[in-house]
Amino acid sequence: MATLKELKQKISSVKNTQKTTRAMKLVSTAKLKRAEEAIFRSREYAKKIDEVMHEISAKLASVKESIELRAFAKIDNIEKVDVIVITADKGLCGGFNIHTIKQTINLIEDLKKKKIKIRLKVIGKKAIEYFKFVGIEMYDEIVGLSSAPNYEKAAELIEKSYEDFVNNEIDNIIIIHNGYINKLTQQVHVKELLPITVDTSNSQEFLEIEPDNDYETILETLVKKYIEYSLYYALLDSLAAEHSARMQAMDAATNNAKEMVHQLTLEFNKARQEAVTRELIEIVTAIEAMKK
Repeated sequence: MATLKELKQKISSVKNTQKTTRAMKLVSTAKLKRAEEAIFRSREYAKKIDEVMHEISAKLASVKESIELRAFAKIDNIEKVDVIVITADKGLCGGFNIHTIKQTINLIEDLKKKKIKIRLKVIGKKAIEYFKFVGIEMYDEIVGLSSAPNYEKAAELIEKSYEDFVNNEIDNIIIIHNGYINKLTQQVHVKELLPITVDTSNSQEFLEIEPDNDYETILETLVKKYIEYSLYYALLDSLAAEHSARMQAMDAATNNAKEMVHQLTLEFNKARQEAVTRELIEIVTAIEAMKK
């Protein structure tokens, strides 16, 4: 059984930990508020550009236009893909990172079963450390972008994949990230960017605007904007989810520390009471011995 001094030290240590986790929770709450504002501003645009690109793809398929853009072509034999994984640079956010990593490993295994080669591009220190530890080869490693999303850097990263896609070096681009649903919920998303799949569910609601200029140039510009913003939005979405996960984790840690302090205090009081009782017994015993 621990001594009174040891129990006192444990209580002090746990209380200090509780202060730290409470402070981290408050910091994550403040950062989450800013991240929420950024993602809410971007969500509608990301949704609309995604709808427009799939609508264009469906229209081109329905009218059987002859175009040379590979982004809208049907690729039957997929041989190599780029998998872009987004995790956090920091930990202490519960299962936020590991859920993304597990989904990535499942995807890698599925692709390998189909004998598809993979170029793994990893954004986030936590995933990089994990894949190095387990010996999974990475094509590219990016640190700092997931904690501070930047459109220009995201566009530069995805542009390299797009050029390889256009030049037939890869056949698909897939983004995996853990996204923000609400303050209590995150969900891992797996999005295939290219080629843009055909969605005929709204085939009667196509835009009837016919561009006067070279439509292939216009479409290529739209595709670039689409993939750039898709990655940028995934970074924003991941950052908001990271802060919400960390806020939850620190809240749970604070509550656990509070409960531990309570249990240690009970143990300390019990030990102190036992020590006092033992001393009283020793005193009474000594007095009785002296009387005899």
